[in-house]
Amino acid sequence: MYYHIVMMRFSDKAGPEFHRRAEALCERIRSECEGLIHYDYGVNIADRGKGYDRVILSVFESGAAHDVYQVSPAHQELKAFMTPYFEDLVVCDSDVPRT
Repeated sequence: MYYHIVMMRFSDKAGPEFHRRAEALCERIRSECEGLIHYDYGVNIADRGKGYDRVILSVFESGAAHDVYQVSPAHQELKAFMTPYFEDLVVCDSDVPRT
């Protein structure tokens, strides 16, 4: 399995309507991207989150499935929508063999 985790810190311009639209775009990703096992856009509730208040948690069948997702029209639209609102982000990608 391949894990792709994105922790995000948004500017104050990212209000409720922004998050509703982001979730709708994530729903498109869930419906269109093959090889996707799990995809969630949520709130980071960790006390030690260092201001990264939102997260995308995703699991793919393989690194190859993640590669296809990265260039998919659905993901490109989400990135284009979110990018102007980012203050910072951190990405973790991990290819974890099934045991």
